Amino acid sequence: MQGLVHIVDDEASFRTATERRLKLAGYEVATYASAQHLLDHLPSEGLPSCVLLDARMPGLSGPKLQSLLSELPIIFISRHPDIAATVLAIKGGADDFLIKPVGSDTLLEAVARAIARHEVSRGLKIKLDMVRAHVAALTPRERQVFDCVVRGDTNKHAARSLGCTERTIKAHRHMVMEKMQVQSLAELVSVAERIGALASPAEQTL
Repeated sequence: MQGLVHIVDDEASFRTATERRLKLAGYEVATYASAQHLLDHLPSEGLPSCVLLDARMPGLSGPKLQSLLSELPIIFISRHPDIAATVLAIKGGADDFLIKPVGSDTLLEAVARAIARHEVSRGLKIKLDMVRAHVAALTPRERQVFDCVVRGDTNKHAARSLGCTERTIKAHRHMVMEKMQVQSLAELVSVAERIGALASPAEQTL
């Protein structure tokens, strides 16, 4: 699996050399001379990607950019070993912190890990978006039945709370399962949990 690597570094020679190494390894590469340059050309999520980011640059700093790019895995690079900066970057969610000059094997291994992680997170996001779309397609009554079912209410209890018959609840429940594209109650509860639909009404408004 290949992907796209965004190199953000104010050192032109490093950008050029690193771009060459990554392209030889089969990656697509985009380069930026500053963090602001990347923000002005924010990448789409068309490919699994990562950012190779200089920790110390004029203007918008690497850590500040990190806080603005929560969706993309970030590999920090620096010419100056700094334990405090490394710990801060990793705590902030960075995938790695490399020291220049970076060996080809070390670079490619770090990039491969970051790209793989982004591919997994993209897959999960696509699945969650699909589940949310299925929930949005439910009618108001089906959504009420959905909420009752995932809370563990019996058909009898749901019918009493919604003011209808158990037969009606069963019919709506069947439609809910069909629209949500699940085969069992356990699967329905699982997808509801993933999108936060098991939270109480008060929690959902927080």
